[in-house]
Amino acid sequence: MPLRDINDLERLKKINAALVSRVERSMDQQGNAFSLFQTAISLENRVRNRTEELHATLRRLEQSNIDLSAAKENAELANLSKTRFLAAASHDVLQPLNAAHLSVSALAEVQTSEEGTKLVRQVERSLETMEDLLRTLLDISKLDAGVVEPEIVDVSLEALFSSLRSDFLPEAEKKSLSLKFRPVNVVVRSDRTLLRRILQNILSNALRYTRSGGVLVGTRHRGDTIRIDVADTGCGIPEDQREAVFEEFHRGTSTLGDTAIAGGLGLGLAIVRRMAAALGHPITFSSKVGRGTIFHIDVPVGMATAEPAMAAADMERPRGYGLFGTRVLLVENDLDVLSAMTSLLERWQCLVRAATSTDDALDLLGDTAWVPDIIIADQHLDGGDLGTATIAEVRDYLGRPVPALIVTADGSELVAKAARSAGIELMRKPLKPAQLRALLAHLLA
Repeated sequence: MPLRDINDLERLKKINAALVSRVERSMDQQGNAFSLFQTAISLENRVRNRTEELHATLRRLEQSNIDLSAAKENAELANLSKTRFLAAASHDVLQPLNAAHLSVSALAEVQTSEEGTKLVRQVERSLETMEDLLRTLLDISKLDAGVVEPEIVDVSLEALFSSLRSDFLPEAEKKSLSLKFRPVNVVVRSDRTLLRRILQNILSNALRYTRSGGVLVGTRHRGDTIRIDVADTGCGIPEDQREAVFEEFHRGTSTLGDTAIAGGLGLGLAIVRRMAAALGHPITFSSKVGRGTIFHIDVPVGMATAEPAMAAADMERPRGYGLFGTRVLLVENDLDVLSAMTSLLERWQCLVRAATSTDDALDLLGDTAWVPDIIIADQHLDGGDLGTATIAEVRDYLGRPVPALIVTADGSELVAKAARSAGIELMRKPLKPAQLRALLAHLLA
């Protein structure tokens, strides 16, 4: 074969090989593209399936959240209804207890035997325990229902401490404990009643869990706040109980072997935390087991000038208990309470005229020879009458500012404000007869 033909053949082979290689590469690329296309379709299908599954899961989760939210709302409404009912029903709940207190006190007046006196005291203690439990549960319900609105005013700590010392000193002396309040000429911004209740509950706990030593109440100035410290030498609070002490029905334990320490309802600090939260007063404590506990309450400093020391305590101190011949106009629509209160006042040698409404009270005053020395009225009377309005009408009728007292189971601040603005004293039901007698003597002095 000629050389030229051989060269042409070789050149054609190379060209053919190049074309075949190019075709093979092209086919490989198409195959790869097709494979990628198939893979993309497969992935798209998987993504679509997963997306649909995710959407279905989200829809189920959304429905579950809706159901859970509805259940939570229903539970909250039911709880709120319960707490509002308890808060509103406090008057009706405490009325029978008030009648029992008054009846037992009247019964005590006529006891001549030692056994009868002993039984009366047992009943009184049971009623006091029941009253403490009911009042605390009602207070917690009111705080949870949001119906308690603090009235922030300037409060003299010296006057408050003097009052608390008068209340708790007999209990401390009974247990041979010291109770000291460091003098403090300072005013704070708080709700007078709620702050007093906070300190009452802390002091009660401190005395209950202290067997030897005592309790000290003092203050420290910290910038624009006053820190009130209540320190005791009691059994202390173990580390694992430091959160639980603020829970309802939690009662501290002790290794001191004192059975009296097991007393109490386990509600004192639970309501302390709620009241402190309502006032915005931070409350903390430090404690060492076997050595004691210090509670700290931070209260804003007030702007007013402090009251003279012991002024409030002097006002609270009655000048005497003589009620003989005192003319009392009693206005009360609950017949059981009316009967018990009348019996008690008559045992104190008072001359009582009883009414159930404003009209009845005014009718009793038709005899101008009988003018009451004092008016005692319930706040909520028959026909929608209010005790404060009844007292105002009686005063207008007589033309003189007769000393008056509202006795009510309504713990709202609205009633307290109405009484204060009219210059009327206020006592909460159930009444403690000894306190009633002391207040009457003070008003008449």
